[in-house]
Amino acid sequence: MKKLDWLAATLLLVGGLNWGLVALAKFDLVAWIFGLEFGETDAATRVVYGLVGLAAVYGIGALATASRRSDFRTATAGAR
Repeated sequence: MKKLDWLAATLLLVGGLNWGLVALAKFDLVAWIFGLEFGETDAATRVVYGLVGLAAVYGIGALATASRRSDFRTATAGAR
């Protein structure tokens, strides 16, 4: 797995964990890490949230590419 894939996966895990904690415990992990109260943001938290969003877009692209490769392999395997 490429380094960018690992980074994107890590950011998605952080984002998913954060949203799970927000839903279950009204606890914003990212805000807490930066010393803020629940729901508060500053430049640093917005950067983290932005990176999580970019990781999601990257993940969508990676899944679409993997799906196309899988479809291509299936189609070409049947032609043999």
